[in-house]
Amino acid sequence: MEFILLGFSDRPDLQWILFGIFLFLYLTTLMCNSVIILLTKADVALHTPMYFFLSNFSFLEICYVTATIPRMLMDLCTQKGNISFLACAAQMFFVLTLGSTECLLLTAMAYDRYVAICQPLLYTLIMNHNVCLQLVAVSWISGIPVQIVQIYQIFSLPFCGSNEINDFFCDFPPIFKLACGNTFNNEIEAYFIVVLFVVVPFFLIIVSYGKIISSILKIASGRGRVKAFSTCSSHLIVVVLFYGTASITYLHQKADPCKGIGKLLSLFYTILIPTLNPIIYTLRNKDINSSLRKLLLLI
Repeated sequence: MEFILLGFSDRPDLQWILFGIFLFLYLTTLMCNSVIILLTKADVALHTPMYFFLSNFSFLEICYVTATIPRMLMDLCTQKGNISFLACAAQMFFVLTLGSTECLLLTAMAYDRYVAICQPLLYTLIMNHNVCLQLVAVSWISGIPVQIVQIYQIFSLPFCGSNEINDFFCDFPPIFKLACGNTFNNEIEAYFIVVLFVVVPFFLIIVSYGKIISSILKIASGRGRVKAFSTCSSHLIVVVLFYGTASITYLHQKADPCKGIGKLLSLFYTILIPTLNPIIYTLRNKDINSSLRKLLLLI
């Protein structure tokens, strides 16, 4: 009828310290991403496709951390990790769906930068408002039916024996370990979905940036090359952090299933990266900084 999220029960002496740290990270993520959304809506100079995608990305990060941190904070506060069957399925659905959305949205942002740098004369024609809306809609919606089917099949498996999940949120690898039936078909399906929503978008991003870098290198002016690269450097850093930490987390779990290090990597991937993303965009983006200064002067 329920699972038990072990979380950080192996360190009861650090419960309240961890509670304070994660609460601070959560509030920071909410505040920074909310400021970016506010700036992109309020400043007319930021009403461009790039900042339209950025505002959606910031809203996505808010949703993504909200799917995991509040539950973890409650478990740290009560020192109980009981989670119902339905709540575990719901949390897994939101985490996987929002993760799929992030991969697709990062791909759409890479395509936007490709058109801006490689086809600047056609940029306003190609990246018109309808195209931007369609790209964002596909990013948000396409993962929903796929994840509904996957979650239904995972939680239709028979569970017996231990009901303890050695993690701080519900994810499919630890759930598979608790199933007493044959999970081979479910695992194949899960990895196929990973290829569809993670590997393929990452390949498209690599292709886009390959063409972007090739076009930048052809610019004769050194200042022109720096200016062109600065328009996509923040997005490139976010892509490297997101896919890099996700890959390290997955490979570490396969190669060396050390439970403590695995949780640390999961924390970095699911919590710290969404906190860093708005800071990266703010620090490296002159338009955002200029708009933020205008807002502060008005306040």
